[in-house]
Amino acid sequence: MRKQNVLKAVISVFTVILGNILYALAVKLFLLPAGLVTGGTTGIGLAVNHAAGIPVATFVLIFNVIMLAVGYVILGKQFAVTTIVSTFTYPIALNMLDLMLGDVVLTEDVFICTVFSGLGIGLALGVVIRAGASTGGMDIPPLVLNHYFKIPVSVGLYFFDFIILLVQACFQPLEKVFYGIVLVIIYTFTLDKMLLMGTTRTEIRVVSEHAWEICDAILGRMDRGVTLLSAKGGYLKEDTTVVLSVVSNRELPKVERLIHEIDPESFIVINRVSEVSGKGFTMKKEYL
Repeated sequence: MRKQNVLKAVISVFTVILGNILYALAVKLFLLPAGLVTGGTTGIGLAVNHAAGIPVATFVLIFNVIMLAVGYVILGKQFAVTTIVSTFTYPIALNMLDLMLGDVVLTEDVFICTVFSGLGIGLALGVVIRAGASTGGMDIPPLVLNHYFKIPVSVGLYFFDFIILLVQACFQPLEKVFYGIVLVIIYTFTLDKMLLMGTTRTEIRVVSEHAWEICDAILGRMDRGVTLLSAKGGYLKEDTTVVLSVVSNRELPKVERLIHEIDPESFIVINRVSEVSGKGFTMKKEYL
C-alpha cells in the first residue's frame, strides 16, 4: 500500500509538470507571438512587461512565489504542497522554451493563435487540476476571498480575469482585447470539458409493467447494477416500479435495445451524469 501511494504521488507530480510544460508551450508558440491579452498571472506578466520591461517568465516566478507564501499562511500547508510544483515549473518551462525556440513563429494569424492558445491553456489547466493540484498564481486570490468572505471561487476568477483584461486594454488595441475575451472563453470551456472527460455516465429510468424482467436482463446481460424504485402513476394512481441503472455512454444503445425487446411500450428517461463513483465504476465490482 505504501509503494502504491508513493507511485501515485510520483505519477501525480509528473502529470502536474507535464501540464505546466503544455501551458508554457501554448503561451510561447501562440499567445506571445500574436501579442494576445489574457487573464491570470500571465496576463499580469504581459502588463508588467509592457510597463517595466520585466520578462514575463521572471515576473510569473516572483509572483507565484509570493502567492504561494500567501496560500501557505492563509490556506494551510496541504494547499501549499499541492501548489509548489506548478509555482516553479511553469515559469521555468516558459523561460527554457524561450531560450530553446527563440523567435519561432508558427503562424501570424491572430484568430488561429487565439483558438490554439485557448485550447492549449484549457487542456493544460485541466491536466493539472485533474492531478489534484493547483496552478498557483492568480488561482490563490479567489480562494482567499472564498476563505474569508465565502465569495464563490468561479466568481472571483472571472472578476480578476476581467480586471486583468481591463488593465491590458489601456495599452493594447481594442481588437486584441476582444480576442483576449474569446481566448478566456475558449480555455474556460476547454477546462470544463477536460474536468468531465472520462467521468460522464448515463442514467436510465424505465417505467414498465415488465420492470422485474428488465431488471434481470440488465443485471444478467449488461452486468450493471439496478435499483428498483416504488412509484405511483399520476393519472391512474396505480402503484408501479421504476427501474434505475447507470451505464457507460457506449452501453446506452445496447441497453435501449434490450429494454425495447422486453417491452416496446416502456417509458424511458435518459440523463447524462457528470460523475459516478462506487463499485463497478471507480471501485472494483465484487461478486457475492
